[in-house]
Amino acid sequence: MGKGKGKGKQRKQIILPPELPPEIADDDIEVSDEDLQFVDENKDYAGFVSRLDTHSINKQVTRVEGVNEDALEALYEKRRRKTLEQKENEKSVVQVDPVDALPVKSLDGEVYYRTFSQTAEVTENEGDVDKSVVKLTKAERRAKLKKTKKEAKKMGKELAKTEEVQPTQQEAALAEVKEDLTAEEAFEAKKRKLAELGMALLADPEANIKSLKDILQFAKDGDHSIVKLGLLSLLAVFKDIIPGYRIRLPTEKELEMKVSKEVKKMRFYESTLLSAYKGYLQKLLALEKQPRFHHVVVRCICTLLDAVPHFNFRESLLVAVVRNIGSSDDVVRRICCSTIKSLFTSEGKHGGEATVEAVRLIADHVKVHDCQLHPDSVEVLMSLSFDDDLGKPEVQEGNNKMKNKKNKKRKNFEESNQPQGNDRKRSKQETIAKMKEEVAADYKAVSYTPDVEERKRMQSETLSAVFETYFRILRHTMQSSVASSEANGNITSGGSGAHPLLAPCLSGLGKFSHLIDMDYIGDLMNYLKRLAARGSSSDSSAQKVQNLTVSERLRCCIVAFKVMRGNLDALNVDLQDFFVQLYNLVLEFRPGRDEGEVLAEALKIMLCDDRQHDMQKAAAFIKRLATFALCFGSAESMAALVTLKQLLQRNVKCRNLLENDAGGGSVSGSIAKYQPYGSDPSLSGALASVLWELNLLSKHYHPAISTLASGISSMNSAQNQVYISISPQQAFKNLLLEAGSFEYNQQGGTQKSNKRKGRSTALASTLASVEPPPVDENEVSKKLRRHFILLWDIKENERLRGELDRTTSALQLYEEYKKQRKPATLKNKKSKKARTTVGM
Repeated sequence: MGKGKGKGKQRKQIILPPELPPEIADDDIEVSDEDLQFVDENKDYAGFVSRLDTHSINKQVTRVEGVNEDALEALYEKRRRKTLEQKENEKSVVQVDPVDALPVKSLDGEVYYRTFSQTAEVTENEGDVDKSVVKLTKAERRAKLKKTKKEAKKMGKELAKTEEVQPTQQEAALAEVKEDLTAEEAFEAKKRKLAELGMALLADPEANIKSLKDILQFAKDGDHSIVKLGLLSLLAVFKDIIPGYRIRLPTEKELEMKVSKEVKKMRFYESTLLSAYKGYLQKLLALEKQPRFHHVVVRCICTLLDAVPHFNFRESLLVAVVRNIGSSDDVVRRICCSTIKSLFTSEGKHGGEATVEAVRLIADHVKVHDCQLHPDSVEVLMSLSFDDDLGKPEVQEGNNKMKNKKNKKRKNFEESNQPQGNDRKRSKQETIAKMKEEVAADYKAVSYTPDVEERKRMQSETLSAVFETYFRILRHTMQSSVASSEANGNITSGGSGAHPLLAPCLSGLGKFSHLIDMDYIGDLMNYLKRLAARGSSSDSSAQKVQNLTVSERLRCCIVAFKVMRGNLDALNVDLQDFFVQLYNLVLEFRPGRDEGEVLAEALKIMLCDDRQHDMQKAAAFIKRLATFALCFGSAESMAALVTLKQLLQRNVKCRNLLENDAGGGSVSGSIAKYQPYGSDPSLSGALASVLWELNLLSKHYHPAISTLASGISSMNSAQNQVYISISPQQAFKNLLLEAGSFEYNQQGGTQKSNKRKGRSTALASTLASVEPPPVDENEVSKKLRRHFILLWDIKENERLRGELDRTTSALQLYEEYKKQRKPATLKNKKSKKARTTVGM
């Protein structure tokens, strides 16, 4: 194969000089006269002969001077021998590396790589020397020799460089391949080692507890994938082998004591587990700062806190989770929030101590970041649950303690009156009682069911931290709003961006309003009143603020009513200012910018929840809601009309607004002039107006709104006294859900015909939820009352029968016990009397 490749190689061949002609003596050469005449006559043809360089010709012919015929033949043989040696050397060719060149396909279809001779350059140089058979002078020979030496050195250096470059390229490629293969093999080997160590630990933790340190070494590897696998493997192992109690290392005195082998083994196991767990947590906290490990580390920390919140070093885990609870990364924030919520809802794992610590850390976190966090950081507090009846078991437990004390005193008195022969029994009983008390104390310390006093203490600490956070957010909102107002000097539309924690703060205050201390309710109401008035034209105070949205101000009004209702109106606080704010916010509401659910909730809590309103105030809200329903979308209009109808049903005198007479119908007394742009509902004079908006709403494109408006317009008639049972919130949700499927056809026919065609499907479902069929509420209430009383009587009778059966059976057992006890007591008395008589 190498031979064929060598033939295909293009290389320089050595050109040998032609053979010398035979020598002819000059005497043997004969020139005729005709030849001379022909040359003379035809000088144009034979003129080149006269121009020949006879000296050069003679020199060429006689290029080897002073050499006879025998020596000349020996010279030619020597040259021939050299050519044969060169041909033999050419057989040792070198094949070109496939990495450095592409293959060549011959005419026969054979694919081969090019080759080159190692002695090609040397042969070429020798050929050049062989060509110079002309005798040169000494100076020429010296110059030529220097030149050849320089060329030889240059070619030798180039060959050495090529020989060095080609192997280094090949070696680099081979090294890369070897590195890739070794890296994959090492990765697979480390994975197998991790799996083996983890399975051994899970199979027998006590025997293989030292393997934890070996797995921890993988978390310090240079390969990031191995580090992640090591962290996740340790997470799975720790979740499985961590005990259900906190490990307390023995003290120095306990270590000096002699113990059994089992105790030593358990101490070694616990100390090794605790040290490995500590090293694992330190590694997690160190890797948390690196972005490539951030997600994995946060997932490990959250999983550990959720799985073993009772174990050692819980504080470090809580700090890390709370630190990432307001992260800008959605995945990290979602994982941390779900972990904190799980911690709040599953207090049986840690007895409530982790809840207190987490709430304190959240409060400090909000304080450090100056209330500029993601809303989820405070929204997690909504998952807290508090026991309202925590004080009742305390009274029962106190009574039980008093009874136990009385029984103990009675027992001690009886034992003191007994003879001294029973001292040994009494000492034995005391020892047993002490042991029982110690066991009960140890069990109480280990178990996660704290007593009532401890639970009450933890609940009060949690509540104080929660309300501290909420009040700090409210105070920060007031201060930052005032500062921005003074800096800007004009009205700015800020929004929730400046107060990201205000919305979850108000929601939390509304949920836990019944747990607020009475001493703080007055200050809280003042804060809410000032925040609700921010941005309105009626706020003429020096600290006027304009960067709260309509939804946030509505939430302030909602929280104020929830606080008052949760405390059963214990405080004598005037809520008129909040009604004024709601009256003005109805006109400032914008469906695309503000939240319709918040407005519907405010209408329900402030206007619809069983409150008797002043006639002037009710009429003002009725007129304002009718104007609102005429201007905005179907869902908001439905909520406003439902509230309007409930106000008309509860305030009969306000139905005069449905009349068309001047002055709003027959209303006795003087009527104030109607002021449609007034800010106070009690001074608006709405009774002097007419609900002309209902006539336009009865022609609304939505069939449910048009039907409800027509029903409200005819409320004064005796046959249409139907009370609506749906709330504004439910009405808003129903119309909001239906908005996607509702279609209004505007092509063809008049408005009435289009409306009749479009009402076929949507009207039936909407009216079923919004406008119930006419029924007599008194009759329905009577039936429900009778049904409830009947069911209650049945349940009460069943309970009483069960108690009676238990009591009778207990009495029967007691009577039998007394019968059996009576003969024994008589015998004991007789024996005592006999003993006393004998002793006397």
